[in-house]
Amino acid sequence: MSDDIAIVNLRWAMALVEGLVASGVNRVVISPGSRSTPLALAFLRHPLVRGWIQVDERSAAFFALGLAKADRQPVVLVCTSGSAPANWFPAVIEAGYGKTPLILLTADRPPELRDCGANQTIDQVGLFGSHVRASHELPPAAATAQALAAVRRLAARATDQSRWPLPGPVHINVPLREPLVPVGVLPEWEVSAVPVSVSYPLMLPSQPEMSALAVALSGRPGLIVCGEDAYGEQFPVVLAQLAEMLSCPVLADPLANLRFGLHDRSHILSRYDAFLRHADFAVNHRPKWVLRFGAMPVSKQLQLYLSACTATAHILVEPYGRWPDPLHQTSRLVRADPAAVCSALLAQQPHGAPATWLDSFIQQEQRVAELLKEIEKPPEAGIVAALLAQMGSDGCLFSGNSMAIRDLDSFAAGSDAALRIVGNRGASGIDGNVSTALGLATGLGRQVVALLGDLTFYHDMNGLLAARDVDITFVVINNGGGGIFGYLPQAGLADFERAWLTPTGLDFSLAARMYGLNYRRVASQADFDAALSDALAHDGPDMIEVQVKREDSAAGHRLYWAAAGV
Repeated sequence: MSDDIAIVNLRWAMALVEGLVASGVNRVVISPGSRSTPLALAFLRHPLVRGWIQVDERSAAFFALGLAKADRQPVVLVCTSGSAPANWFPAVIEAGYGKTPLILLTADRPPELRDCGANQTIDQVGLFGSHVRASHELPPAAATAQALAAVRRLAARATDQSRWPLPGPVHINVPLREPLVPVGVLPEWEVSAVPVSVSYPLMLPSQPEMSALAVALSGRPGLIVCGEDAYGEQFPVVLAQLAEMLSCPVLADPLANLRFGLHDRSHILSRYDAFLRHADFAVNHRPKWVLRFGAMPVSKQLQLYLSACTATAHILVEPYGRWPDPLHQTSRLVRADPAAVCSALLAQQPHGAPATWLDSFIQQEQRVAELLKEIEKPPEAGIVAALLAQMGSDGCLFSGNSMAIRDLDSFAAGSDAALRIVGNRGASGIDGNVSTALGLATGLGRQVVALLGDLTFYHDMNGLLAARDVDITFVVINNGGGGIFGYLPQAGLADFERAWLTPTGLDFSLAARMYGLNYRRVASQADFDAALSDALAHDGPDMIEVQVKREDSAAGHRLYWAAAGV
């Protein structure tokens, strides 16, 4: 009788896995545990599933997040009951806000062991609250044909919910009774589930609305602003064509992935965070309209500039059902695919703005580019320049938050190389960045460079356990703590260093040695260039720790900003 329960548990788990695989999900990240044994067995024995074992649940969740970011397809997470799934929470939040599909399978105690003091038992139903697209509670395992068919259908439904209309995480809670390990020969896989495919619509704009919008944009000075999003392959091309037709600049965040590639980049500007500090230019160049795609860009200076454009028509294109408008300025919201909107506007053939409008922005872009050649730059500018120069044409750069993404915003000017830049900007945390980068590199199957600060690296050193055999280079800028706080009002507080800057004083070479990373510490640009060249040529995990004096960095940034504003 006991073995019957164990076999029922396994067949139940196999039906769930079969439904996921039939829906196109074939990657799983498992953290070890007892209660989750049937789920782990089902995944590990499936011939079409690729699995990774990650001991630390928090790192496992961010690793799965990175895997999903590689191709924007769902990845499954499996863990045991109790506090284990709570360790997923930061990654679940990031996946929710970052529109990244995950399927969360939490093993649980059966109903009779809940609310009675049973060991390793918490309330897991609805554990992730509003941060998941859907939450499902399975009944205890059953072996009837009807029950197994139902769990397969639920798997297909959960996969769909993770993909559309707003990609993100979905939670399935799986109560399992003991015993958990069958005795004797385990059931063989008979992959028989009929593949389940779901067709998703392309959100097309209304032609009458596009006609009216084209009239509103035609012949007037305007601005296109692009933040992070999964735009698709055609978007850079049609966006460039629209910008040319409208004779307007495109201010592109680095995570929009428009600054790099072979598409026409003549209208795509990247140095706006600097030249918008020029007060006279900003005041005298207010657009009549702003057409915005994706998330709000990272640049605070751009946000301040847009906030001052109070008499401007603000058009936001957003196909997912959210309202990403932290400046509260949207006057027209277009629920449609960004590339389709560009194509529809192109078909209307609107007139361009006066030539002086675009020329003035391009002149400012060129002015700042020349300025960077003349002034003493912060050391991070040289690091970014070396990364862009040495990474291959199909390279992928993962950016940490805080100063790393801001330095990329300031100094990654673009080139013909098809460089992809990825970050965790959904919730913009420093947690889990090491694991996300490792998952990204694993999912892509090619080299990734991760640009991180020292606190970001420290926050997820557990994740380095997954670095074995992964072709990744961690570039860690060590400026002695949370350098970004030096630019904020907290820097003037008496307890600034102890409570906000928080330098760790750690010797990262020891962590690199413990986890098997090739390690180099550098303090000059020449040494960094050489170390980066060696790391990129090495097939495996590397770490370059760049020692930066915080005072030099802050002085260099402020000098650059001040010169750009004159």
